[in-house]
Amino acid sequence: MTFRSFLPALQLLSPFIVEGQEALDNLAGLPDTVITGKAEDTLGEAPSASTGQANNEELSQRPVLRRGELLEVIPGFIATQHSGGGKANQYFVRGFNLDHGTDFHVGLDGMPANYRTHSHGQGYADLNFIVPEFVERLDYFKGPINTSYGDLANAGGAEYRLFNVLPEGLLSLTYGSYDYTRLLLADSWAVGRGHLSFGLEFTHEDGPWDRGNNYHRSNFFARYHEGDEDNFWNVTALAHRGDWNSSDQKPARAISSGLVDRFGAVDPTTGGDSSRHSLSTQMQRKDGRATTRLNAWAGYYDLELFSNFTYFLNDPVRGDQFEQSESRVFAGFDLTHRLDYDLNGRPSHTTFGFQTRNDWIDDIGLHLTQERNRFDTIRQDDVYVGSYSLFIDHETRFNSWFRAGIGLRGDLFHFDVRSDLDANSGRETDAILSPKLNLAFGPWNRTEIYLNAGHGFHSNDARGTTIAIDPTDGVTPLDSVDPLVRTRSAEVGLRTTALTGLTATLSLWYLESDSELVYVGDAGTSEAGDASERWGVEAALYWRPNDWFTFDAEYAWTDARFVGVPSSLDRIPNAIEHTLSTGITIGREHGWFGALRGRYFSARPLNESGSVESLDSFIVNARVGYRRHDWEVSLDCLNLFDQGDRDIEYFYESRLPGEAAGVEDVHFQPMEPRQVRLNVTYRF
Repeated sequence: MTFRSFLPALQLLSPFIVEGQEALDNLAGLPDTVITGKAEDTLGEAPSASTGQANNEELSQRPVLRRGELLEVIPGFIATQHSGGGKANQYFVRGFNLDHGTDFHVGLDGMPANYRTHSHGQGYADLNFIVPEFVERLDYFKGPINTSYGDLANAGGAEYRLFNVLPEGLLSLTYGSYDYTRLLLADSWAVGRGHLSFGLEFTHEDGPWDRGNNYHRSNFFARYHEGDEDNFWNVTALAHRGDWNSSDQKPARAISSGLVDRFGAVDPTTGGDSSRHSLSTQMQRKDGRATTRLNAWAGYYDLELFSNFTYFLNDPVRGDQFEQSESRVFAGFDLTHRLDYDLNGRPSHTTFGFQTRNDWIDDIGLHLTQERNRFDTIRQDDVYVGSYSLFIDHETRFNSWFRAGIGLRGDLFHFDVRSDLDANSGRETDAILSPKLNLAFGPWNRTEIYLNAGHGFHSNDARGTTIAIDPTDGVTPLDSVDPLVRTRSAEVGLRTTALTGLTATLSLWYLESDSELVYVGDAGTSEAGDASERWGVEAALYWRPNDWFTFDAEYAWTDARFVGVPSSLDRIPNAIEHTLSTGITIGREHGWFGALRGRYFSARPLNESGSVESLDSFIVNARVGYRRHDWEVSLDCLNLFDQGDRDIEYFYESRLPGEAAGVEDVHFQPMEPRQVRLNVTYRF
């Protein structure tokens, strides 16, 4: 199957566009439902079946172990961890092992959260700076169908939207297993013509590890907002700090031999610290049928991360621990202008946009260490990455049952690398065009059908675009990688709310990539992978028959393969084939409430031949609580059935103390055992 297979379907649909009738908008007469959040009726608005939104109510009702797991409100999305709590999660969706964010965009009010040319991995998205109580909603999409998003948005993307004004003041205290403690304080006040919101969060946890994570996290939030829904401006300050000990994955043989136990560590001195500070603003002005919006941001980020995945494979005496470090300033803005008008009597709108993003990265380095003390440097660079993007997006409603959207996006990238090895210094410039097409048919009997197609791309690490010599020996020639890698995608989907209180979606999708190009941060080199293709089916069901009961179920199946290689070596490691998420939420504004959620993902290949597979994983989380007036008390039980599954697995070569040579083995991070957390909240 190739992208061109979908062209005949597009040609068959073209007469409907040419012969469109006069515009009619019959959506206003559709009956209201009580559905909220992801199940909200978006007929006539959503561009695809796999586009959705989760509101604060849904996010706050989910018992989660880690901050990144909030992204699991996205159907088919999995967030796990292979290291300490302060590190970015490991993400999976649509057959992608996203590592820590590659190929999936994450943003906060228009400010990107992914880091390009990151010391640990391209697209690294650490979400520990986001506080769930401050999030009004989470918007998400799948595939490269959205003209507003370019780099790293191939599998899709998610955008957190913070409250402009907090709905109420909050004082929340949490205490739980393994010395988990959390304090949250937040409120909003009327100041001048607007509102000032302020929040603080402090968290500590050790986890079940023999050497506790000793993870400390602090977050600060402040926003001043003026205006109404159409005309407003705000300014937001965010600050985050975290430091932790790691609990990296360990080889199965180390546990079976008794060298370490399930929650031990081969190298007990790994860990890290990170900080992030940002200042951003949003402004919007609406004048008649014209709307202009500006998002602008600037910030500072740094990281020191100590890891050891191969133990004594390369250095039998001092070990293979290494440090990845960086500090960066990032800044950019997103300016859009939307015009609403009639095109020959048909309601239409066109959006013009310009975006720029710039990262100035100092001393992005890879160093050899022993017990966190440096004794050698593999490479160290100063890097600039800048992108400049123009896009146009247009949609016309041709009649009561057909609307069409087309878009074109152009991105220009500039890379400047100044390396400690002159041969690896240099500059690169590249550009790419990405067309989009989104068609919607219906609604008929409250059912809408979608056809989506588009091109996307991801950038590669700037150091890989200029590399010439292997930095580990300073001699071996290496090939540089393409700065930008194209993807192509298509999707057919359906959304229905034909039954009152119930929303169902179904989508069949396909995505091909020119190359699985990645920068290998652990080795300081770049590798060009083979081309790939993925296709799959996603289905979701949301049922809310009344105001106190909600049921949801989401299933995804994916087939992911390399192309242009022998069929015996075409498996993409860590591409999950089956995922299932389901849950029940009960409760009203006052009185008893509760939630029960289960998440499953299947076994997956750990090497290209598929001869080594991971185990599957299943976990259930639960919550029970009581609300009365301004008080709320709840108890979370995470991993309710105390499953001994694995969060993440890899297959590679490592060497343990006493071994004569390296051994290929499965390395895994165990799922954390059952734990409870008691939360008390006062609202004022």
